[in-house]
Amino acid sequence: MTGKNSLALGVFMPNCSNMPSISTHGVVADQWQYPNNERIALLAESLGFDYLFPVSRWRGFGGETNYLGTSLETTTWAAALLRATERIKVFSTVHVPLFHPMVIAKVGATLAHISNDRWGLNVVSGWSQREFEMMGLELDDHSRRYERTSAFVEILRGLWDAAGEPLNHRSDWYSINNGVSLPRPAKMPQIANAGISSDAQAMTAKLCDWSFMSGASIEALPRLVDSIKSQAQNQGREVRTAIFPFLLWRDTEADSQEELQSIIAHKDDEAARNWLDGISAGSGSFDEFTENMIAASGGGLPLLGTAEMVAEQLRAIHNSGVDAVMLTLQDYERDLQRLGVEILPILRRMGVIRT
Repeated sequence: MTGKNSLALGVFMPNCSNMPSISTHGVVADQWQYPNNERIALLAESLGFDYLFPVSRWRGFGGETNYLGTSLETTTWAAALLRATERIKVFSTVHVPLFHPMVIAKVGATLAHISNDRWGLNVVSGWSQREFEMMGLELDDHSRRYERTSAFVEILRGLWDAAGEPLNHRSDWYSINNGVSLPRPAKMPQIANAGISSDAQAMTAKLCDWSFMSGASIEALPRLVDSIKSQAQNQGREVRTAIFPFLLWRDTEADSQEELQSIIAHKDDEAARNWLDGISAGSGSFDEFTENMIAASGGGLPLLGTAEMVAEQLRAIHNSGVDAVMLTLQDYERDLQRLGVEILPILRRMGVIRT
């Protein structure tokens, strides 16, 4: 489906419990388990999707749901899915403070090796003190986190460089002496960063291939897209953009709105507040999101209405300059099957996607 004039499709996978909503309504309890994830991956591949993208969490957010509290680690998860699939690209999400870059260089090269270079990496600087305090770690100030992430990515690129020169690096976080990691990937893995703060954008424009963004509205997307792409162009680089919308469609717009209100009515107030408090303290990526938006979609942009209305919204997202959407869904298997029948044909007729 990828191409100059097409919107790439991916799945923001349910490798954590209670995705995507911080609510007790409409939750498929076992979606996080690996057999379900594998079926979802194979279904997405059969529909022509290009990407699988996971969430990385180490601790949940309490409350009745303990939102995202049970999760599959994303490098081992990716290894299994890369062997189960044939064409689709699979990312892992890694919190920079938890791993040494030489370890991820080896892990990533292994995943690239076993998959014909279908593996990619999403680097996350970290924002939840709730997670890191249980490991005895203190998060750096926001700008310093991205300085560390920049060093992390620079080390990875140096170790993966086909030129093969031993790497030497000195920074406040790492000391690499004649570093070598073999094998190297045959092709440089694609690297994404999730964040839209000014620090995140600057780092992404300089070092990454993808900006994985959140937007509170479709109208807000052109400004975000233009900002990151222009910063990359100023450095002679190209960065692609992706968002993670939450698709909720029914036979009528009223039915979809009623379902959304049911999700909100059954939100887990404690978990939603813990999530929002952590985001507010540690990230600049969700400043415009309300607690109800967070609860309904886990921070994804809700796309509501009929199948035709959701397709129109996806076209508007594509027209805003977004290159890919990593979809979140209420019931992933059920809704991917519905998507293939009810929405993808409309997007093809519109010319938004290609088969």
